[in-house]
Amino acid sequence: MTPLIKRAEAVAAVAGQHADAVDQAARFPAEAVASMKANGLLGAMIPTEFGGEGASLAEIAEVCACISQQCASSGMIYAMHQIKASSVISHGKDAPWHQDFMRKIAKNQWLLGSATTEGGIGGDLRNSICAVEVTGDQFHLEKDATVISYGSQADAILVTARRAPDASSNDQVMIVGLKDQYSLAKTHDWDTLGMRGTCSDGFKFVIDAPAVQILPRPFAEIAAQSMLATCHLLWSAVWFGIANNAVIRAQNFVRAAARQRPDVTPPGALRVAEAANMLHLMKSNTLEGLKRFESALTNDDDLMSMGFAVSMNNVKIAASRMVLDIVNHTMLVCGIMGYKNGTPFSLGRHLRDAHSAQLMISNDRIFGNTSNMLLVHRLDSHLLA
Repeated sequence: MTPLIKRAEAVAAVAGQHADAVDQAARFPAEAVASMKANGLLGAMIPTEFGGEGASLAEIAEVCACISQQCASSGMIYAMHQIKASSVISHGKDAPWHQDFMRKIAKNQWLLGSATTEGGIGGDLRNSICAVEVTGDQFHLEKDATVISYGSQADAILVTARRAPDASSNDQVMIVGLKDQYSLAKTHDWDTLGMRGTCSDGFKFVIDAPAVQILPRPFAEIAAQSMLATCHLLWSAVWFGIANNAVIRAQNFVRAAARQRPDVTPPGALRVAEAANMLHLMKSNTLEGLKRFESALTNDDDLMSMGFAVSMNNVKIAASRMVLDIVNHTMLVCGIMGYKNGTPFSLGRHLRDAHSAQLMISNDRIFGNTSNMLLVHRLDSHLLA
């Protein structure tokens, strides 16, 4: 076990103590995030030359899964933070301001929020209505952000917008806003079925800041080369954590029944085996995606290819579907004890959190994107290629 995972387990233990309270009150998991900061997890992916640990995406995915087994909201917050960090790492490493920003993330353990959705466009992150207005060496931006991931608690927020007022809706940039530079006026409350602790309220976001805080590469490149793949893979790790904990609870339920009647195989044992089989497939799917991503990082042509995009889309769709199937199976195993809150086998929170998976970048939107690519892209017919 690596030191990073040992620290992740310490965070997970804290997250688990407060998970039900966080869910019930739809409150920010302050204790878990404080533990992330105390254990230095927020700077884990930052390259070593900028004061971080240079952790791989696979290592970050393992942390996401570990924390999510105890509290999916805490795990998702960690995943979203690292998704934003990956954009800065991949596309700001040669820009002095962003280099200094990475050093501050690592040193101060800053939490990064995300504002990619906008009123009028829904969840289509590759289009924006708002536009950056650059005057001299300063910029101004106002955005009707219907969702900002834990916006009130973030130390900095990464925001998408059109490059200029006369730019097309998909000619976008990503900017970094520091907490003391922007204002947030709440427009929507985050009162949801699941993932309640992510506290992703809607805000009118207004910022005036130096233009050097705009990432130097177009958002189209950021999305294609790092952000979408990182989203799909780290989200899948979060959903694996949810599913894994659900299977463990179902397994414990069956074991308890077996101890009461050692001569009879509990009726839920078969469903536990089925759920474990699906969990294995989910794990293999996510690990293969991580392997594919690490390979593509060494080849820019592959990273921008349709084959890579289709592969990452398929990872997300498969994981988001399997997590629901697995939790449903475990609910059938645990029966009323899984349906009730407050038992060692309660699965209501898992089920509600799992329902977010198919909606975080809608599977229908992803299928639509994949279907367009498959009009011209030939599927790989080799098992080992």
